[in-house]
Amino acid sequence: MQIKLENKRRKTSNIQVGNIFIGSDYPIRVQTMANTSTNDIDGSVEQARRCIEAGTELLRFTTQGLREVESLKEIHAQVLTAVPLVADVHFNSEVADAAAEVVEAVRINPGNYSRDASKLEERFIHLLDICRAHETAIRIGVNHGSLSERMMDKYGDTPLGMVESVMEFLRIAVDQEFENIVISVKASNTRVMVETVRLLVKTMQHEHMAFPLHLGVTEAGEGEDGRIKSAVGIGALLADGIGDTIRVSLSEAPENEIPVAQDLVDYFSDDESARYDGSVTAEVLDNIGGEAEVRYTSYEEDWDLFCLQAAAECGKLLWDYKATELTLVNPNFSETKLNFLSKDILQAARVRIYKTEYISCPGCGRTMFDLQKTVAEVKKATAHLTGLKIAVMGCIVNGPGEMADADYGYVGAGRDRISLYKGKECVLKNIPQEEAVEKLLELIEHDKNNH
Repeated sequence: MQIKLENKRRKTSNIQVGNIFIGSDYPIRVQTMANTSTNDIDGSVEQARRCIEAGTELLRFTTQGLREVESLKEIHAQVLTAVPLVADVHFNSEVADAAAEVVEAVRINPGNYSRDASKLEERFIHLLDICRAHETAIRIGVNHGSLSERMMDKYGDTPLGMVESVMEFLRIAVDQEFENIVISVKASNTRVMVETVRLLVKTMQHEHMAFPLHLGVTEAGEGEDGRIKSAVGIGALLADGIGDTIRVSLSEAPENEIPVAQDLVDYFSDDESARYDGSVTAEVLDNIGGEAEVRYTSYEEDWDLFCLQAAAECGKLLWDYKATELTLVNPNFSETKLNFLSKDILQAARVRIYKTEYISCPGCGRTMFDLQKTVAEVKKATAHLTGLKIAVMGCIVNGPGEMADADYGYVGAGRDRISLYKGKECVLKNIPQEEAVEKLLELIEHDKNNH
């Protein structure tokens, strides 16, 4: 059965963020997030310039407190004419209020924006009023594992709980006639991410809402694995016509994310010749037992681009047609290389697990250790543990939540201090970083011997 994926853009409202517009009448925007300390103004400005040169259209900075708001104000003054800046705020609504007067957009997480349900509406309306006065956009961003206790008690850590967390805020915004909102619902598990976004689109449509969406797979990792995982999740939704801005979250320098995101956008552009020029075919072959095999054929000569395109194309096919096998055919590469890539895509789509699964954040101003070096050390020490999911997270703000389905977690607890998790339970607190990898291995070995 020959398959041609339809990618006609979902019709959305259009919002303004500084000097750009986001929505279905405009190109899909690419963005990234700085990993410098926001209070390091010179370092942040220099990194911003590298990201801008790489092509980012929006740039986000972690904004923990009022001191960071003042720093962001200075950073903003130095990159004002280049790209809109987004303040990433957690926990403190006063920080969101202050940041909304300084930059073009504020990201809030309903899971920790206001823990008190009785005060939520009042606080959110106050933010809406500030944003309206300053023409500031809002990103409502919900991440898997960071739901409020109230939502967890009612829905559990589920796609429905994530969607309802968003809808609670959107209903207030609609009632207040505030439309300058973009939404993200993310997870490190690509299946959860895709299911949640699709459910959100249906729910909004049912309530006559058409807000634009930001797409991303959180904690995707680094290198080829991180790119494949991001492409599988983001690609499946772009193939649905869903998505108005994207970020590829890699445990690398943020400027490295931009060309990957742009390649995905270009591949799913409105110009279908970019994908369907006669050199690309995708087939779903029926197998005995009700299973199916996806066969993907391409003549792309660039290996990195082929990996990205194959992952983006096959994610939707693997999920929607419930395929359990994948065959990649490309005369430019060896069968062995293609077989390894097939396995990596199947694992990224959570169809089959062939090796250790890593969940690692891209880092931000809250990270107090060398994240890229640490990810490499953890991978080297644990690569033989096939089937385990191991998370490396920069800090405790989102770490324990966003590694929701990891078996073990390595989480920054302070400067050069690490806490180790088994599932969602912290089992070792504030240990020196130089001991952390060894302690992680000891923890895994202990559990293995006592299983």
